[in-house]
Amino acid sequence: MDPLGAPSQFVDVDSLPSWNDVYEAKQLDSYQNPVEKAQVGVQSPFPYRKDINAKIILWKGDVALLNCTAIVNTSNESLTDKNPVSESIFMHAGPDLKDELQKLKGCRTGEAKLTKGFNLAARFIIHTVGPKYKSRYRTAAESSLYSCYRNVLQLAKEQAMCSVGFCVINSLKRCYPLEDATHIALRTVRRFLEIHGETLEKVVFAVSELEEATYQKLLPLYFPRSLEEETQSLPYLPADIGNAEGEPVVPERQIRITEKPGVPDDASDEEGLEADLSFIGSHAFARMEGDVDKQRRLILQGQLSEAALQKQHQRNYNRWLCQARAEDLSDIASLKALYQTGVDNCGRTVMVVVGRNIPVTLIDMEKALLYFIHVMDHIAVKEYVLVYFHTLTNDYNQLDSNFLKKLYDIVDAKYKRNLKALYFVHPTFRSKVSAWFFTTFTVSGLKDKIHYVESLQQLFTAISPEQIDLPPFVLEYDARENGPYYSSYPPSPDL
Repeated sequence: MDPLGAPSQFVDVDSLPSWNDVYEAKQLDSYQNPVEKAQVGVQSPFPYRKDINAKIILWKGDVALLNCTAIVNTSNESLTDKNPVSESIFMHAGPDLKDELQKLKGCRTGEAKLTKGFNLAARFIIHTVGPKYKSRYRTAAESSLYSCYRNVLQLAKEQAMCSVGFCVINSLKRCYPLEDATHIALRTVRRFLEIHGETLEKVVFAVSELEEATYQKLLPLYFPRSLEEETQSLPYLPADIGNAEGEPVVPERQIRITEKPGVPDDASDEEGLEADLSFIGSHAFARMEGDVDKQRRLILQGQLSEAALQKQHQRNYNRWLCQARAEDLSDIASLKALYQTGVDNCGRTVMVVVGRNIPVTLIDMEKALLYFIHVMDHIAVKEYVLVYFHTLTNDYNQLDSNFLKKLYDIVDAKYKRNLKALYFVHPTFRSKVSAWFFTTFTVSGLKDKIHYVESLQQLFTAISPEQIDLPPFVLEYDARENGPYYSSYPPSPDL
């Protein structure tokens, strides 16, 4: 109710039923075919998770009317698109929104940018630009649409938002098939909640009457509400369900790691992308590679040019990156040993490494390396800093110098160039000595970037406490060692 007693037009997300609440214990109307016995024992890649389903809301209504932390606006690259979603948001937000959008200077396809909500019930508006769809460039459109949803969620995580209201980003005027786009939207949100579920309390899909049936049909595939529904939906999942983060697996990225790339595959009558890839694999790629054995021999003899060495290194890194995107790394992600938080006082992205969360003797360290590459590839394109918490680590958490050397040798040059500082928090004398030997005799260019931080007060001079998620045990240890002052900082969710 407003002060005059009139009912508010805005809808509180807490008053809406979750996806769990609307469940009816019967077969879905869309899927009446009986489940074959051979499928009963097969587990879905999107298993039944009651905790995740409780965060999901499907609501038929205008996203501009949602009372949540942020709502999503779909627009064009100049942020001036006229579509029903944008027009409603502009109408309810008021004229100040247009003035603020001019300061953003546009938004590229797949990106997400943030403004205030002004007169909306939502505190923020996240603006994103969906792709124009052409069947000839389907792969590019899929990747761009995935980036829209992923970047919105990442922005919500970075800003510590509790709830996000999604419109249907693929607008009709951009010709994206609704069902294909819905698959991407649902699996991207599902994968994000699997990894970062603690950062969001509610995700609302605000749909129109035209879109509601498609969402109701596909939601059980990615958010089954019972073991029965999980089994029943399994046969209807598409062949391409993306990687561990829901990102489409692009066939072109796999060319470099196929066996015998110079040998043509069996003749295919398929047209379009598949035919083009067959040509690339049998001709262009083979010519580009040249004599790989000769290149390796020249490297060993020190006769290969600097440009050729860089090309070889880039090719090697791309193989690791391709494998990282295809591998299931959920077990490494669950350790929460590497995560992105806010920005430092210079506006650079802050990445956190929690040493105590790395059980070196119990995990596959090659998968850990793949996970690092997977997470850091898009972070390292801009300036960033690393915060390494050495707090309460023991012999089971010590990363081997050979592993660190391998990691340093594999990563792309952008990692080393754009890393501006490494804050080594709560170091021991032994760890300082090890770091000195490693940066002096094993790698070059890293020693001057390391800053040993004995207390959180020192760290907060470079990164404000509001911009970094601190594991509770780090806060407790620092309060015990450096005084109770630090206990006044509220602990972040248990990492």
